[in-house]
Amino acid sequence: MVMTANKTEDNIQPALPYKRVMLKMSGEVLMGPQEFGLHADTVQRVAQDIKEVVDLGVEVCVVVGAGNIFRGVSGAATGMDRTTADYMGMLGIVINALALQNALENLEVQTRVQSGIRMDSICEPYIRRKAMRHMQKGRVVIFAAGTGNPYFTSDTAGALRASEMDCDAIFKGSKVDGVYSADPEKDPSAVRFDRISYIDVLTKDLRVMDATAISLARENNIPIIIFSVKEKGNFAQVVQSRGSYTIVTNK
Repeated sequence: MVMTANKTEDNIQPALPYKRVMLKMSGEVLMGPQEFGLHADTVQRVAQDIKEVVDLGVEVCVVVGAGNIFRGVSGAATGMDRTTADYMGMLGIVINALALQNALENLEVQTRVQSGIRMDSICEPYIRRKAMRHMQKGRVVIFAAGTGNPYFTSDTAGALRASEMDCDAIFKGSKVDGVYSADPEKDPSAVRFDRISYIDVLTKDLRVMDATAISLARENNIPIIIFSVKEKGNFAQVVQSRGSYTIVTNK
């Protein structure tokens, strides 16, 4: 007689709520405890967090800013031509994207960098269908150089690429674990929202992402999940709807 084991609820893995996601991070995340540039251990830790989500079977694309290297808005504020300053910021994003790609590939995660500005010697040009195919094959796609146009932030680039990639959600890696009524580092009475609408974020000026990015996510009905990217392993937890975070969506 052949004995067969009965399936129990403990052996059933719950379905993940997201199949394809966008991770949006500021460049400051990658500088770790430093005041500038790239902190190798932090870059590797972020790469490990991304790998954990890929290992869950989730398709991942990434947009990272360049605040650890150069901010176009800050350059313009000092008298630099805004268009020139923004292009310099886009080059900073490419540097961060290549560093993150290297860290991911050290973990044997297949990765592609696609740039909004053609740089054929170091990465692919942005091609929507090709990017989607990469993700379907389990590769992480890092979108570099923003939208490829000045006057648009990396937040807007993240919302745009998430819309083009048909992502189920945008995960905004932040220094805090969600959206608060005020800056929790300055106001101890600040209250964290579990869920908030796009409109409330805009009208209350909560600075989750820039207004263009919020409006684009709202128009395409893509929820934005704000979580602390500084906590090791938190990305995978939040993708599984665990831990502390805020969802920005239509109420």
